[in-house]
Amino acid sequence: MDRFAAVERELRKAAPHLLLDVATAALREQYDVQDVELRLADYGMTTLQVVSEAPLAEPVRVHGSPQGRAFGAQEPYVSPRTTTRPATAHLPVTVRGDRLGVLTVTAREGEWSHADLAEIQQICEALGHEILVAERDTDLYLLARRATRLTLAAEMQWQLLPGRSVSRPEFSLGAHLEPAYAIHGDNFDWSVSAHHLTLTVTNGMGEGMEAALLTNLVVNALRNARRAGLDLPGQASLADQAVYSQYRGALHASVLLLRFDLATGDVEAVDAGSPRMWRLRGRGVESVDFDAQLPLGMFEETEYVAERLRVEPGDRLLIGSDGVYDSASAAGEHYGRRALARSLSAHRFLPSEQVPLAVLRDLRDYRGAAPLDDDALVVCLDWFGRQPSTGDALV
Repeated sequence: MDRFAAVERELRKAAPHLLLDVATAALREQYDVQDVELRLADYGMTTLQVVSEAPLAEPVRVHGSPQGRAFGAQEPYVSPRTTTRPATAHLPVTVRGDRLGVLTVTAREGEWSHADLAEIQQICEALGHEILVAERDTDLYLLARRATRLTLAAEMQWQLLPGRSVSRPEFSLGAHLEPAYAIHGDNFDWSVSAHHLTLTVTNGMGEGMEAALLTNLVVNALRNARRAGLDLPGQASLADQAVYSQYRGALHASVLLLRFDLATGDVEAVDAGSPRMWRLRGRGVESVDFDAQLPLGMFEETEYVAERLRVEPGDRLLIGSDGVYDSASAAGEHYGRRALARSLSAHRFLPSEQVPLAVLRDLRDYRGAAPLDDDALVVCLDWFGRQPSTGDALV
């Protein structure tokens, strides 16, 4: 652990744009590493992009590459060694359940021991934390995540997101937006306290900048209300007033707001529009229907009412935007009628962070050659419940 502490100390002192250089130097000194490469997942979660001021290496696919195996399984993968090649290990870089990318380390000689890999995996976590902090001061890591240029609207939307996955002892959550590089008005947000998880899924009207500006207003209004201590209906009401004040009913936003009690699994919900939810319990999939209330900003001073349900350990919840469940096959049948439930059931053994992409791949197959004409947003939540030993404080 002294070696790990030495590397972690160097990372904390490093300039934001030099994290990889410092990590490489420290790993060479402490672990006799020959080469180090850092790749981050792109916004579409299809490729792993090399981090470099002047990238020379080509992206690798998440599916079908050694780096992708480590990224998908979230555990180290050691490439099969030949007599002419040194031992190479690929380790996931993940922070609190949010999968950022993969660190590849090549030994100067010999094999990787389990002890070395365990320590370097801890270094990967420390590196991930430092990358998230460094993104305040440098564009290096944000640029590495781009397989192509983002539209301005997509740039604004991605800057709103809290991450793409998060895990706690009580739950695991993953989400994805498609198309990733030209987003319209869909968005998701979450916040975790010692006692609650608050999750919101937003679908704003319009396209491009119009949709991005509307969604930015909605998400920040909901955050402002949440941080002011308002309950769920109060959060919806404040955001409703903010949108109506700005657009006078010309534009509105659909939102599903959920607040989970981490100790009991009790859930408050405000359904203000189009995002919908399904529940996988055991082998059965059912739609979870709420009383529909008015979208935010449609009329002045709309009052919202919370409904209640309870999730049980083992439950999986899937939330989709209308770009998912309203997508039609060549025969004209909507994806949400039967195919979405089949997809959710078929992927029940995947971890929550992989389910959104799997469902969206099924959606593309379902649509055939027809391109997506709207945002497609999927959020997946696995509920484990609070164990007696977890306590009330977050780790």
